[in-house]
Amino acid sequence: MKKKTVPVEKGVNGLDGNSNLWSYGFQDLNISSPALLPASLPASIPNAPYFDIRIYRESMIKSLIRIHSKDMYWLLEKVHFDGNYYRVKCVSSGEWEYCWDLAVRIQFFGKMLGMTLYPKRLVSQKEKRIVYRSMILVNPYQLWDEALVNKFWNLQERVEFLIAKILFHESIHVMISLGNILPSGFGNTDIYLEFRKMLEVSVSKKLSLELHNVQFRLWNLVLFGSSGSESEKKLLERVQEIYEFLINEKYSNQKTGKTFHFPSNNTKIARKYAWIAAVKAGGDKQVTKKIWQVEVRRLRIELRELFERIDTELSNMGIILD
Repeated sequence: MKKKTVPVEKGVNGLDGNSNLWSYGFQDLNISSPALLPASLPASIPNAPYFDIRIYRESMIKSLIRIHSKDMYWLLEKVHFDGNYYRVKCVSSGEWEYCWDLAVRIQFFGKMLGMTLYPKRLVSQKEKRIVYRSMILVNPYQLWDEALVNKFWNLQERVEFLIAKILFHESIHVMISLGNILPSGFGNTDIYLEFRKMLEVSVSKKLSLELHNVQFRLWNLVLFGSSGSESEKKLLERVQEIYEFLINEKYSNQKTGKTFHFPSNNTKIARKYAWIAAVKAGGDKQVTKKIWQVEVRRLRIELRELFERIDTELSNMGIILD
């Protein structure tokens, strides 16, 4: 039986001290106030006709996802795409119960394919229960992309394919978060374990040179964006957080691209996420914009080298993301 929680509260963005808007879900940053967007927001796609996006069939989207990942289908099976929270998992560890609620909302909002807001942590000492709430926002604004139009002339099929692809990408972030947060072993899925293997390879001795080069560039960018009052420990933690974010995005883009036959190469991923990482590091508070941009380009080059080496090592281990 489905267990449905209350709808998303109006005027509350679902983020608290345990949440991070800059977490793994960003596809683009061209958005103002992304956390709460009214369900009735009209389509605002340049040079595109307005139409009712609700022509998609939820069951068809879930079927497309089930073909490629039973774990992900399990995550989404009980979730309707109406912006309300649904209980997807509960596990017990010691005296405490850990639960995961997920909401999915599909609508047009600017030029961002998707975003994951997670996790809001709700603690009930009385019931000995911790509930983590995540939300996935899906924006299928690229419906008139030439490659997609050539692949799907039927508009309904095109909408469903694009929503499934975006939802797959964002759900990877949720599943990785689930694996990181739930008690050991309870959040393990094929996707989480595959990501952890990529992360382990990225920090292995064989890739120590590439790892050092990327982290050195991240350290410089964190210094450029610091307020001047942070401790060295806090800055190093930020470097590590951004590094894992980059590996997470490489895995998510690579896995989604190969799954839906729209591959994204390392050069493209490095170019896109080097800039996002630099913004995440704090921007150019301590230096001129020109110096900051030069360091972003250097990070992009080192990041591409790291990504290429990761692929080589995974291939040598017989691990192919498909």
